[in-house]
Amino acid sequence: MVMTRESKVRSYSRAFPAVFHRAQGATLEDENGRAYLDFLAGAGSLNYGHNNPRIMARMMQYIQDGGIVQGLDLMTTAKRNFIDAFERIILNERGLNYKIQFPGPTGTNAVEAAIKLARKVTGRFNVIAFTNGYHGMTAGALAATGNEYHRRDYVGYSGGITFMPYDGYFGPEFNTINHIRRFIEDGSSGVDLPAAVLLETVQGEGGVNVASASWLQALEALCQEHGILLIIDDIQAGCGRTGEFFSFSESGIEPDVVTLSKSLSACGLPMSVVLIKPEFDVWEPGEHNGTFRGNNLAFVAATEALEHYWSTTAFTKQIQSRSQLLFSRLHAMVKAHPQLEIAVRGRGLMAGLAIDQYPDMARMVSKAAFNQGLIVETCGNRDQVIKFLPPLTIETGELTRGLSIVEQALSQVIKEHPPVADAAGDFTGDTLHDCSQA
Repeated sequence: MVMTRESKVRSYSRAFPAVFHRAQGATLEDENGRAYLDFLAGAGSLNYGHNNPRIMARMMQYIQDGGIVQGLDLMTTAKRNFIDAFERIILNERGLNYKIQFPGPTGTNAVEAAIKLARKVTGRFNVIAFTNGYHGMTAGALAATGNEYHRRDYVGYSGGITFMPYDGYFGPEFNTINHIRRFIEDGSSGVDLPAAVLLETVQGEGGVNVASASWLQALEALCQEHGILLIIDDIQAGCGRTGEFFSFSESGIEPDVVTLSKSLSACGLPMSVVLIKPEFDVWEPGEHNGTFRGNNLAFVAATEALEHYWSTTAFTKQIQSRSQLLFSRLHAMVKAHPQLEIAVRGRGLMAGLAIDQYPDMARMVSKAAFNQGLIVETCGNRDQVIKFLPPLTIETGELTRGLSIVEQALSQVIKEHPPVADAAGDFTGDTLHDCSQA
């Protein structure tokens, strides 16, 4: 199937060639009635599943009552209710004090606003970002994205970004915090004292790389020591994806600025926020704006999700239970195929199977899984990681069934395209690479 009228820039429709018609929970259905389990979940924007009944009912009632849909940044009852619920259920329960900014509706808009704010607060321009980080596709966010494929047409445009090695980039024995400290404290390093440090606590597109709590704590201390704002991009890893509402909660740090989007709206509608410590909320009225920063339907859906899923600890416990199942099955896959040296990464319901030796294999497994009725994507600097982002509301039986499909797809790929050993007995990826190009 070729969608000849759509631009060649399309991507997901290439990897998953079907015309989808309806969806519910963790299931997508194509126009021919074939069902697919969804371990992509709108790239993490559907944590509560497709067409969540409670959330959809609340939105439909709001529309039937004549509620405002587009409100610019006017105060509306929908916005007020969201702010109240977010403060009461999320911030107060965690002892956090943030002002809430509504920038443009997408994650990259939130990142742009955060970078801009940090530069305004500090009067400095440089921002430290990290290897394998991903923050969006607009100019400032793109400059902070590590992937060469995305940045290659921006040659010569750095946007005032300095890249530093993420936790574990040089291996577990190398403390990259010391590396960063040396650069920012040495006046001859060529690295200007940054306005901010921008990072994901779990790098999604970069390969499901997880920063340790101790590394995050040391980074926060370094930022505080030098008056650098710490910005956590929680657009994909937040909103419960790693278990807690914020991905950084487990580490005990308290970022100066947090960006949220994707599943914040609870139903896939565009919505983002920037959370700002009050002392750094130095914006002038209208200094950063956008026409579509008042998506009131998203406010309504988000409020319903907060009230229903986050008013108690039950949902977090459910995520943790599903996470245990997910990771136990992934580790079993690793044990079943020791010749591949697969690594399991992630936290909560954000996981990856990294097949670093044979980067083509992950894409082949994704394709085989799709043919068996499962949508699961790849990520990493060579697309060598099979990435798991099922809805947080997924039923245990659905999660089990999807993981069984992955197991079958992995075994099928290995059987059809077995890795071969060289004369020294080491496995090579030549056979896999050649077959993937056929």
